[in-house]
Amino acid sequence: MSSCPYQNHLQPSDDLVTSYEATRAGFVALALEKNRRSTPYVAEARALQEAASRAKTPADLLAIKGIEAGLLTAAGLSDKALVHLQPEDKAEAINGLIKNFLEPAGEKFVEELVFRFLLTRGDALGGSMRNIGGVLAQRKLTRAIISTLVIAGIGYRWQHSRTRQWVDMTDDDSEIELSLRGLSWESKGESRTLIYNLTVPLVKNNVDMCLFNLSPDELQATEHKSATSYIALGELKGGIDPAGADEHWKTARAALDRIREAFSKAKHSPYVFFIGAAIEKKMAVEIWDQLEKGLLTNAANLNDPNQIASVSRWLCTL
Repeated sequence: MSSCPYQNHLQPSDDLVTSYEATRAGFVALALEKNRRSTPYVAEARALQEAASRAKTPADLLAIKGIEAGLLTAAGLSDKALVHLQPEDKAEAINGLIKNFLEPAGEKFVEELVFRFLLTRGDALGGSMRNIGGVLAQRKLTRAIISTLVIAGIGYRWQHSRTRQWVDMTDDDSEIELSLRGLSWESKGESRTLIYNLTVPLVKNNVDMCLFNLSPDELQATEHKSATSYIALGELKGGIDPAGADEHWKTARAALDRIREAFSKAKHSPYVFFIGAAIEKKMAVEIWDQLEKGLLTNAANLNDPNQIASVSRWLCTL
C-alpha cells in the first residue's frame, strides 16, 4: 500500500467529483428510503380509518376504544408532545379536533381525520429524513468495511445502536448495518474499534468516525480516552444534493481543522480523513490540495465503490 493511501484510488482531483449518474442514483435511494420509512404510517392510517368508520358522527369517535393515540396525532400532537400533557389536556385537544375540523367536514369526517393523522405523521417523517443522507452513507461505508474484514478472514464484533450491546459476527450478517453503531476487529494482533458519531472530549464536538487502538471493553471502561488511543478520525457527509455540497464541505473542513488543532495541542497526530457523497469540482480541488499537503491522510467519494473499498482496506489495516 502506498505511503499516501489516497494515491491507491485517486489520481487527479477530478476522481473525487460526483458524477451526474451518482447524483441521480443518490436521489432515487433517498426516495426509496423515504417510502420504506413511511410504510408504518400508512398502515397506522388504514387501521385508524377502519376503526373510525364505525362512528356515525364525529362525537361517536370518543366512544371507540383503542384510537385515542390516533385522534391525538390527528389533532397535531407529536409523540414528544404527548409526554408533557395531562389527561385533561389530551381530552381538550381531541374535542378541539372534533369541533373545529371533523364536524365541519360533514359526512367526510373520517376522511378528514385520516388526512390530519397523515399530516402529523408526515411532519415527523420529514424531521427524521433530514439526516437520512448521513444514515445511508454510514450504512454504505459499514457494509464496505464488513466486506473487507470478511474477505480477509478477520473476525469482528459489532455494537447495536440502541442497546449498545456488542454482538459477535455470525454467518448471516445481512442488514446489520441498519442498526450498527460500532465495529471491532484485530489488526496486527492489536484491538481496533470504530465508533460512529462520538463526542470527542479533546475536540469538544461530535466526530462522525473514530478509530481506536482499544477493544470495546477497554473503550467502555475509559470514559475520557487519551489522545494516543485515537488512530484515525474522519468526517462522513452523505448529503447528495449538489446545491448543499459546498456547505457540507465547509462544515466538514471546520470539523477537521478542530480535530487537527485539538490533537496537536495534545502532541498526537492521528490520521484524518474525509468521505463525501456530493463533491463538486471546486471542493475536489480543495480536498486534493489538503491531501497533497498532508492535512488530510485520505479521502474518497462515497459513490465510487472502488474508492470506498480502498478506504475500507486502509482503515482495516491501520
